[in-house]
Amino acid sequence: MTATLPAFGQGPAPITGAVRDPAGGPVEFATITLHRVADSAVVKSEFSDAQGAFALRAPAGTRYRVSAAQVGYVRYWSAPFELPAAGLALPPISLRTSAATALREVVVLGQKPLFEHLADRTVVNVENSPLAAGNTTLDVLARAPGVTVDGSDNLALRGRQGLLVLIDGKRQPMTGTELADYLRTLPAEQLKSIELITNPPASYDAQGTAGVIAINFKKDQRQGANGSVNLGYGRGVYGRLTTGATLNYRRGKANAYGTYTYADRSTYLRLASHRVFYGQGQPTGGSQQEDYLATRTRAHNWKAGVDYAFTSRTTLGAALTGQAARSTGQGTNAVTLLDASGGPSRALVSGAYRNANTPNLAANLNLRHAFADSSNSRALTADANYAAYRLGRQQGLSALPEAGSGAPTLLSSDQTGRLTLLTGQLDYVQPLAHRRLLSGGLKVSRVQSGNDAVFQQTANGLTTLDTAQTNQFRYTETVRAAYLSWQQTGARATWQAGLRGEQTTAQGVQEVGNQRFDRQYIQLFPSASLKYTFSPKHELTFALSRRLDRPGYDQLNPFRIYLNATTYRSGNPALLPQTSYNAEVTHTYRQKYTVGLSYSRTQAPILIVVQPATATSRFVLARPVNLGPQHYAALTLTVPLTPTKAWSIYNSAVFYYSRFTGELAGTTLNRAKPSLNLSSTHTLALGHGWSADLSATYQSPEVYGFITSRANGDVTLGAQKSLLKGQGTLKLNVTDVLYTNRNIATSTYDNYVENFTQSRDSRVATLSFRYRLGRGQAAANRRADGAEEEKRRAGGQ
Repeated sequence: MTATLPAFGQGPAPITGAVRDPAGGPVEFATITLHRVADSAVVKSEFSDAQGAFALRAPAGTRYRVSAAQVGYVRYWSAPFELPAAGLALPPISLRTSAATALREVVVLGQKPLFEHLADRTVVNVENSPLAAGNTTLDVLARAPGVTVDGSDNLALRGRQGLLVLIDGKRQPMTGTELADYLRTLPAEQLKSIELITNPPASYDAQGTAGVIAINFKKDQRQGANGSVNLGYGRGVYGRLTTGATLNYRRGKANAYGTYTYADRSTYLRLASHRVFYGQGQPTGGSQQEDYLATRTRAHNWKAGVDYAFTSRTTLGAALTGQAARSTGQGTNAVTLLDASGGPSRALVSGAYRNANTPNLAANLNLRHAFADSSNSRALTADANYAAYRLGRQQGLSALPEAGSGAPTLLSSDQTGRLTLLTGQLDYVQPLAHRRLLSGGLKVSRVQSGNDAVFQQTANGLTTLDTAQTNQFRYTETVRAAYLSWQQTGARATWQAGLRGEQTTAQGVQEVGNQRFDRQYIQLFPSASLKYTFSPKHELTFALSRRLDRPGYDQLNPFRIYLNATTYRSGNPALLPQTSYNAEVTHTYRQKYTVGLSYSRTQAPILIVVQPATATSRFVLARPVNLGPQHYAALTLTVPLTPTKAWSIYNSAVFYYSRFTGELAGTTLNRAKPSLNLSSTHTLALGHGWSADLSATYQSPEVYGFITSRANGDVTLGAQKSLLKGQGTLKLNVTDVLYTNRNIATSTYDNYVENFTQSRDSRVATLSFRYRLGRGQAAANRRADGAEEEKRRAGGQ
């Protein structure tokens, strides 16, 4: 016999109940899933609490079924029911013990759809996909819907750069190549999910004009002692080995865990370019270059932590994360200088090396306390982080004088970098009457960065210090932030409004020449969203926000990194922050299909440009600059399909239009082009423990500042087989099957045009095996973990 709850009006309504074992006792941490009767689609999922109780919310007026599952019990299915507007209290669910199905339930509970489209984000569930086998975090991220990585290693979401990247809730203080190199050292086998958030609320850092990418690593939720070991080997032109282990012990109030992975990966980067310089509209010379660098990277990654629940409402957690990565690169640089007629005037072929050592260590301490009330939802969380990143880079190559004449010299450099990040944060959530929620928080972060570079030139057997390039750069930045957010949940509408304020103090000093800058500013970042449910089939969401991108620490560093004999990249101490106003409206049909319209205007956008180093030089410089206002508009479609019960498809399309304005190197910029990003992922359950995945992406030609790129894309195939009664998983995948993932682009100025093609060792076949240790009961998703949920939402922790 069911009983209705007090009326909540039309729209989302509550479903409550409790789960019991055969003796009538509560079943804690059971997985409760709400299914739509019409198509068996999963609508919501939740865990039961310590008393076996659960609560879900779903649109009223629709027929549903509820299933309940826990290790060691037979899965329970309720009879179909129609959810009234007043809500529904289900009769107690009694689970039947079944040791024969216990292991099978573990496998079933671990399966999630590869993509989930939520109200404010898209979630990519990487954990059980064969596409992750043998790949890096950057590889998987580049195949997420709407995500692209350009030839300069800049991440973009829906065609926009300027992203805040979080790893387990912690902001990564790197951008561009530095960030990409770090993500390449993280094996994808560690990943649980990737969240793509285009309009974050006020609780996130204001950083990230294009949104937030939150990368979450696996955490074993089972009771008792559990773990896994994995081994994978891939082969493209070069080989790639990945191996690792995870261990977790959860008992009573305590949980301890640890992970370790080792990766030994080799790859190559090939860059071919053709340049023409102009004077008064006529060619004055140019160059043709072919660069090849083969790199081997060996990386040790580890993490250890403990959580302890002092009471049912108070949990303290601590974690240490570390990495020791070393890469060695050997290659060749071939450059032919061209005269005004395009004929060769001078050629240089030389060897080159580039080595790097990047150890880092991070520590986290977090506390969560839920105050005693009817829902335990009034809570205070505290989080403190310390991270230290180190960089040692040695490089050598033959360089030509910038004037284009004179003998080449051997240029070698030894660069060291240190970056320390300290953050502290408090967050408080206060439920109010009439389904209102008030939350707020304070945060302080401080970054100290130091870089030393020593350049030497060797000519005729004599080595001398290059005083023109040897230098030291120091940078300090402190950000103090506070936010307040208000949420109101009604019968049909849920709206949220927030305001975040951030005060920034920054100082940069270049020791040689005593060049420095000091900046101090306060900015406000309002945000608001409204979700309105017209009917069980139609839902509309509006979102508005103002966001910021401070220059990356490496982007402010003026030191040079030479790419070949006539090309180097450098930071720009004169960079200013970019700010944007963003608006988005999304319509969701049947809780599956979405259509979204978005617009943003970015002031002083930061772009990586490739330009002549000086007006008369044949050297080319890649560096970040501020340009004029950028306008962006996009139409986003997501179309998940289920042709059969065993075949699911997730299609994503982003039609976008960007206009760039500004002036640089004597060239006035006013360029725009409509572009298209497509992705389609197919997942097939083949039976008898077999499953397969296919992922295809396409990026149409696009304009990004002074650069116009040609179309590219790739196709990746994967298959996996469950072995050893579900304890083992064998995976095989082949990335970039057609070898089409290449960056072909043109950089155009009034006095300079460059066509270049960049390719990597992207077609790789990988075989991997993972074995699960232990058969403990599944536990909840660390809902009492100190600030675990806060880490997912609080940028920059």
